[in-house]
Amino acid sequence: MTRVIAGILLLLTGLLSGCGSTSGKIAVYQNEGFDANETFSRLFDASAEATCEAARRTLLSQGYLPTTVKPDFISASKHFQPDSEVHVQIVFNVVCAPEGRLGKLSTVYVNAIQDRYVLKKNPNSATVGVSAIGSVSIPLTPSEDSLVKVASETIPAGPFYDRFFVLMQRNLAPHEDEQ
Repeated sequence: MTRVIAGILLLLTGLLSGCGSTSGKIAVYQNEGFDANETFSRLFDASAEATCEAARRTLLSQGYLPTTVKPDFISASKHFQPDSEVHVQIVFNVVCAPEGRLGKLSTVYVNAIQDRYVLKKNPNSATVGVSAIGSVSIPLTPSEDSLVKVASETIPAGPFYDRFFVLMQRNLAPHEDEQ
């Protein structure tokens, strides 16, 4: 009898210890390599003010609406609706930092955050209790729909930003002489 109880206790202890352990998933920040080849920045042969102006023009040319514009910082957003019940917003941030003592070089740091929303339907109805037949649910008005954020992520370094920097360089070139 004591062996049976000891066996059951041992089994329960093993089961409980398994419940308390982590599932082996690596935390998201563990994948941050800070790799020199995957940067969100580029060095430009122009002043910080000129590069930020080129970035502003680049974002405007692609349909982004500037929300904050400063000489060394720009934030702009663009909205997409891939299908009838999904909404996506990209917020693009640009920081222009001067390099060197003469200020003729600058580094542009960018990141874009993609937020994803889905349509949530909230039907409006009332329940009426009638003693003879029970309760009846009656729709009062059409359903109220609302967007619910379901995901948010920084767009990874790569082709998306490369295309931005190429177009930004083209927008910078005609205005370099004005500095």
